[in-house]
Amino acid sequence: MHHTSMRSRIIALLAPLALAASASAQGGPMNQVDFRNDMRKLWEDHITWTRLYIVSTAANLPDKEATTQRLLRNQTDIGDAIKPFYGNAAGDKLTTLLKDHITTAAELIGAAKAGDAAKKDAASKRWFANADEIATFLSGANPRQWRLAEMKGMLHDHLALTTDEVVAQLKQDWPGSIGAYDKVHEQMLKMADALSLGIIRQHPNRFRGSAVAARTQ
Repeated sequence: MHHTSMRSRIIALLAPLALAASASAQGGPMNQVDFRNDMRKLWEDHITWTRLYIVSTAANLPDKEATTQRLLRNQTDIGDAIKPFYGNAAGDKLTTLLKDHITTAAELIGAAKAGDAAKKDAASKRWFANADEIATFLSGANPRQWRLAEMKGMLHDHLALTTDEVVAQLKQDWPGSIGAYDKVHEQMLKMADALSLGIIRQHPNRFRGSAVAARTQ
């Protein structure tokens, strides 16, 4: 795939960042710390609304549909946020991949709740395949900073920890569910930092603040 096309395809991972980029177009380079914090907020929304979806689905709560729509909106926000760096097509592509991530997770949770092992396993395979697609997309957009094996590793860790959270919640293992979410949160902050630093290093002229060493190997 053409390099320009791959760069275009990463635009969908940073929602608040879209606002920061818009501000920078009017007032100069973005502050690195603000950018990293915005990235963290974006991905914390991802895991927060995922958790609320898990809780609502497990307990058949009436807010499930509203929670689902808010969770899906987060994927659009993420896609929109990287458009200033990689283009509209890339942002839209990332949004599509992330919405597939969410809808497949919903299938997996529903199958697990129903005790349908076959459907659960099939959804899990598609979930991990989608994670590999996202990793390939990111690595293609920024191969020097977002190496494919590292992207796959982070995304697979996210899926594995989220699965632990789902299993504990369905078993009504409340301490286990809370503990799993704490691990999901910690891992996601590391992933968010890796993504923001990758963009800063790839586009150093778009930022101000302490210098961040570029990966050269």
